[in-house]
Amino acid sequence: MSEAQAAIAQPTISDFARTFRRIQAEIHKAIIGHEEAVEELLGAMFAGGHVLIEGVPGTGKTTLVKTLGLALNLSFGRIQFTVDLMPADITGTRVILSGADGHREFSFQPGPIFCHILLGDEINRATPKTQSALLEAMAELQVTVGANTYPLAPPYFVMATLNPIEMEGTYPLPEAQLDRFLFKVRLAYPGEEELVRIITATTGPEASGIEPVFAAGEAAAKIENLKRLVREVLVAPQIEQYAARMVRATQPHNSRALGELHNRIRIDAVDRYVSFGSSPRGALALIMGAKVRAMLDGRANVAYDDIDRLAHAALEHRIMLNYAAHSDNVDAAQIVEQVVKAIRATRA
Repeated sequence: MSEAQAAIAQPTISDFARTFRRIQAEIHKAIIGHEEAVEELLGAMFAGGHVLIEGVPGTGKTTLVKTLGLALNLSFGRIQFTVDLMPADITGTRVILSGADGHREFSFQPGPIFCHILLGDEINRATPKTQSALLEAMAELQVTVGANTYPLAPPYFVMATLNPIEMEGTYPLPEAQLDRFLFKVRLAYPGEEELVRIITATTGPEASGIEPVFAAGEAAAKIENLKRLVREVLVAPQIEQYAARMVRATQPHNSRALGELHNRIRIDAVDRYVSFGSSPRGALALIMGAKVRAMLDGRANVAYDDIDRLAHAALEHRIMLNYAAHSDNVDAAQIVEQVVKAIRATRA
């Protein structure tokens, strides 16, 4: 085995952190601000999940996915979801082609879903039938068209965006579909200082060039090896219990039970405002995201603080609020904040 092959086959924690920060640096050549959002996006990718992005138009969502593809030296695609978009427009379809001899046969023409990094822009503008076309690709890394199944080349990373304004004529994602995204990331409006930097960077004579972090042909293998390394990070039993307790605390009936078990825990807001709490996927998102956080800090084990830092990204979109919450102007972020504060008090 050559040195290059050995480096690909056996990355270390320091290799992971160095590669992660290099990708971040390249992205921030084109993306001003959004440091936490970019870190969460990359964390989700290396954790093997997908990301739901909420942000108004003009906050850099399309630029972000394009820059990520250039930095990783991987193929990227973009789908603009509209109400008239059909599943075949995403997955591809079979067409009849004529050969030189006049013989006709069906041939599959791949859709834009066949890439490494995919941006699904304004996914809530498509019908549920079209939205669901992404589910098989996200979960199974394959696409089924007719009787045939076509594999997608790893790594495969989906970033779907939601536009929080102009909600007329949109189709909110079902709870089960929201649950399939590892994290939900918010892209807020830039501050005045950041906006000045954006103006300077985008209206000058030449934009900064993005340099690929990986050589051509090596990106997919290196990223997959780094993803496998993330799974090797150790998680102590008490940390697993801590993550499970946090997820259970988002569920109304379990919140009351936790309050009886630990006198310091009283999450009245959960019982009052939450219809359904996080599914078990929320606990998996907490643990996998925390493993990435640990490696960025040079640790081979997960700490309590890693779980706390990922709580909002992992749990907010998995909490379904009731009418009382909307009436009292309470959102999922406030619920998660109270849950984290209460569960933190139970640390051993």
